Amino acid sequence: MTPSPSARPSTDPIALGDRAVDDLRFIRRTMERGPAFTAVPGWGGVGMGVVALGAAALAATRATPTGWIGVWLLTAAIAIGIALGAMRRKAHAAGLSLASGSGRKFLLGFFPPALAGAILTLALFRGGLMQPIPGTWLLLYGVAVVAAGTFSVRVVPVMGACFMALGTVALLAPASWGDPLLAAGFGLIHIGFGIHIARNHGG
Repeated sequence: MTPSPSARPSTDPIALGDRAVDDLRFIRRTMERGPAFTAVPGWGGVGMGVVALGAAALAATRATPTGWIGVWLLTAAIAIGIALGAMRRKAHAAGLSLASGSGRKFLLGFFPPALAGAILTLALFRGGLMQPIPGTWLLLYGVAVVAAGTFSVRVVPVMGACFMALGTVALLAPASWGDPLLAAGFGLIHIGFGIHIARNHGG
């Protein structure tokens, strides 16, 4: 009796390349459906803007580069305190964490450009190059907001793009425009977008 041939599999094995493509599509869909970080502070942004407007007026009266940059560095420290405090309160109210998930991604996106801005500020100041500093601050702050805003609501990267555009203008403008442009950026842009975020995405 002739042995019957072994049965062939009912289906062909899935190609490794096809499976990898399917896995990548699944990962992309999962990332796209991930929750946005909504704890960007609206009223905190308004507070930062008000502080910046006062700083611009005060810095314009400083007679030395050290006095001028001292005003803005103190302002930056105050603004960071306002932002972190407002983010913590908003995140707590929404049941979000700043140390994990989209909150962690937001902060990790923001930090590298902000650090680059601090390093460039030190290098420019030590070299006596004050004119590019306002544009550098605005441009790299905008980059930081755009990068972090990838994990937040859509208006956040739009705000970052506005800072980038203003920073570009500041880098090409006369030195006397520095404080007015800083006021427009860190003051008015923060206030305008802060009000929008507070009204449409919670305080």
